[in-house]
Amino acid sequence: MPEKTDCPHRAVIVLISANTEWQVIRRLFPAARPRSSPYGEWFDVDLDVGVGGEPILFFHGGWGKIAAAASTQYVIGRWSPRLLINLGTCGGIEGKVERGTIILAERTVVYDIIEQMGDPDEHLAHYAVDLDLSWLANGWHGEGFRVMRTLLVSADRDLLAEEIPHLKERFGAVAGDWESGAIAWVAARNDTRCLILRGVTDLVGSHGGEAYGDMGLYVENTTQVMESLVGWLPSWIARTSGLPIAGMQ
Repeated sequence: MPEKTDCPHRAVIVLISANTEWQVIRRLFPAARPRSSPYGEWFDVDLDVGVGGEPILFFHGGWGKIAAAASTQYVIGRWSPRLLINLGTCGGIEGKVERGTIILAERTVVYDIIEQMGDPDEHLAHYAVDLDLSWLANGWHGEGFRVMRTLLVSADRDLLAEEIPHLKERFGAVAGDWESGAIAWVAARNDTRCLILRGVTDLVGSHGGEAYGDMGLYVENTTQVMESLVGWLPSWIARTSGLPIAGMQ
């Protein structure tokens, strides 16, 4: 059971999945004093969202569907947030999206489910989530970066070149990641508002992925994406609470 030594409620929780993404977050908030959980570190910071500061909890939930689902349930059960935000990265499909684009997920699909006894479409539909974004005040577009409101596909693996034609034809996919499908599904089951924003760090096409075998490129692009997402985080939080929009100072 979660420990109850701190305030039991946080209005906004920002869930970070991959280790590289979390390393950027820690560098962006060097004065933060992290605490530990069964899944990763977490800490509180005050962000200016237009009318004074608001305490925001950053939580490292871990990579992959198992850690993502478990840590999402953990933070909802422990802190009962009014809003759960997942900031992170994703791989883009070459020709469908540009590197650096921010994906605002309006639907998530877990595509690595292989059902050979029953109806495969039924099983895919079970874990698909249509995110309700009608509560976003003042629109959903971003200032200063490209935002695409679309579907994100998730699997416990990077995008495979040989699967690209299927993902485009079957789902209309433009980008994929490892965790968003699990996070959205658990949030929906808990009736918790969820906002998923992921930046495209690299592209995958018929000849493979430009970052595959080049970890340095992924780290460099992840740093740029996460810095951008955190920089505009107060603006997105202000939209969700009806407060005036203000950029990060």
